[in-house]
Amino acid sequence: QLQLVESGGGLVQSGGSLRLSCEASGNSLEHDAIGWFRQAPGKDREGVACITATGATTNVRDSMKGRFTISRDNAKNTGYLYLNNLKPEDTAVYYCATGTFASCNIAIGANAYFDGMDAWGKGTLVTVSS
Repeated sequence: QLQLVESGGGLVQSGGSLRLSCEASGNSLEHDAIGWFRQAPGKDREGVACITATGATTNVRDSMKGRFTISRDNAKNTGYLYLNNLKPEDTAVYYCATGTFASCNIAIGANAYFDGMDAWGKGTLVTVSS
């Protein structure tokens, strides 16, 4: 059974950067799209970015384009989310999940339908201080 573990979160100052990792075990990620999501304290979960199984196509939420980048390394069975120019409002628990690219795009879209994603990690906390 596929298990996902996020890492790389922590405390960073405003304007700083982090690289989050999503490492899979129990099965290969190479046939799945990967999505990143976040949930800030007291707020609903929201989608951040998606990447296809091959890594050829990505989709980043409009409000985060230019600051966040998604990538993957199938040889390492790992996905990544690069967070740049972080702001205090980026403080949240960040989760990765697998599914189809279509399901991921729906999840990060306006309807925010998350049930189409399959496996989820437990998240990693990112705290941005002002």
